[in-house]
Amino acid sequence: MVSFGVYRFIKGSLKWLRKLLQSTLIRKLGGFFIRRKLDTGADGRKDILYRSVLRVYIEELLHQGQFLEIFVEGTRSRSGKPYLAMTGLLSIVVNSLYENIVTDVMIIPVGISYDRIIEGNYNSEQLGKPKKKESLWGVAQGVFRMLRKNFGCVRVDFGQPFSVKEYIEAQRNRPLPATLSLEAVLLPAIITDRPGLNHVEQESAPVINARDFTDEQYKRQVICSVARHSLYTASRCSAVMSTHIVACLLLYRHREGVHLSKLVEDFFCMKEVVLARDFDLGFSGNSEDVVTHALHLLGDCVNVRSSRRNSEFFIAPTTTIPALFELNFYSNGIFQVFLTEAILACSLCAILKEKTSGPDRSVSQERLIRTAADLCHLLSNEVIVGLPCQAVYQIFNDAVGKFIQYGILLVTEEDLSPSPTEEAWANKYPDGLSWRSDEEDDSDYGEEQRDHYLKVSQSQDHLEFITFLQRLLGPLLEAYFSAAVYIQSFRVQVEESEYIGKFHKYLLSRTEMKVAVFGESATFCLARSAVKTLKDLGVFKAQKKGSTTLELSSAFLPLINRQKLLEYILNFTML
Repeated sequence: MVSFGVYRFIKGSLKWLRKLLQSTLIRKLGGFFIRRKLDTGADGRKDILYRSVLRVYIEELLHQGQFLEIFVEGTRSRSGKPYLAMTGLLSIVVNSLYENIVTDVMIIPVGISYDRIIEGNYNSEQLGKPKKKESLWGVAQGVFRMLRKNFGCVRVDFGQPFSVKEYIEAQRNRPLPATLSLEAVLLPAIITDRPGLNHVEQESAPVINARDFTDEQYKRQVICSVARHSLYTASRCSAVMSTHIVACLLLYRHREGVHLSKLVEDFFCMKEVVLARDFDLGFSGNSEDVVTHALHLLGDCVNVRSSRRNSEFFIAPTTTIPALFELNFYSNGIFQVFLTEAILACSLCAILKEKTSGPDRSVSQERLIRTAADLCHLLSNEVIVGLPCQAVYQIFNDAVGKFIQYGILLVTEEDLSPSPTEEAWANKYPDGLSWRSDEEDDSDYGEEQRDHYLKVSQSQDHLEFITFLQRLLGPLLEAYFSAAVYIQSFRVQVEESEYIGKFHKYLLSRTEMKVAVFGESATFCLARSAVKTLKDLGVFKAQKKGSTTLELSSAFLPLINRQKLLEYILNFTML
């Protein structure tokens, strides 16, 4: 008993010493510690005192003109894509302006890109294992690992700074639409096959008027807008690294493998496409050298073997689950570049699926934009397509215009009338839809605009590009589709954490049995995101009794409605 007590004392002392050294180092570097959940204490209850002390401390820092670094996502992304913006600390910053504690605050969005992350990978967490606790020893190991191995480059980019005061004034002069739930936006379209309260009808939805700066609801809306603006701008200014492009090409264009010369050729083309879309590159040099360097950094995630044809190397992605997870992490570094186009491509193919039986293969521009916006809403827990001030319909209208400019979509010669179930789309838009083909000029535009019909180019290059765009969203859509399959047999009330764990095991089993088209769809991040989306969609009712429990809502108790949800998501997939 004595020896055991001495052991526990020594162990506790060492742990205390490590924490002391670590906290001292962080404080000397200008950091300060905060709780992960600002509003709750150790007992789970609201801790007003703690938040008040933290608020005063941050306000004093701002008043002194100190720099304050805030990680808007809350934690490091485990998927390689930006997480949704958190508003905890930003709310204190914005409130300091409302209360005239500071005259103004400048926000500088920062994007950080890695050739290869020092942590190695997040496969353990993506397989559902708990996160390892951080420690001074862990930091030291990371430093030693960094010195022994080549992790490539880190690129830090700074976006356009903006004044929070000016941002608030701009929002004050432009009332914000009330935030609508995913259930209100999509559920009617899924269950009853009629449009819900979509992005266009939100224009006539209730708005939050900025009568004064004491309107708490309006203030929260502005804080959310500032957070989203910062996060989107940071993701837009983040550089695309060589490992991002190579991983993306191997997973979504050459999944069965490719010769090195072809990979270098496609790498060069992809590099030009990224630059053409106003994103920056975090590398330079000869394409072959850069690709070779990227393959070296990706290590065991790729198989490199010599082929008999002119002794050229043949490159293929490793198909084990950890390797697919890791490649997907790096591939997601280029995800934001093609996001709107990928959503548009999946929406286009969903509409064409319904027309396989008929001779007419034309697509209504109005319906294409509406479908793309609906898919964007469905994926809203995973993607950010634009700034808060940008209307979703206008973003996809611009994307359609680019597809026409690239020649992927062609304007049909015949003047087709909208189907009887379609309303005049242009009348719904406050400022109308406008784009032009090469044959049109300013004289072609009158006060009224009619719907246009489009056809997909049959060029092999264009068809391959559309397929590539579909594959980019493939893992995400497959996870959501699997979630819709999994609820078909939902029976009894269950704790949310337990349900997510079981669903994640189901995803892993699909990958292990080679049922999944995209094995990387089985990450824990996607499992959690899919369940959250089902909650937001009104499929589940969440009840809090100590822990959160899930049960089917009355709308989805009938099996037929669960089947409709399944079919709705299936239309967008490549399954």
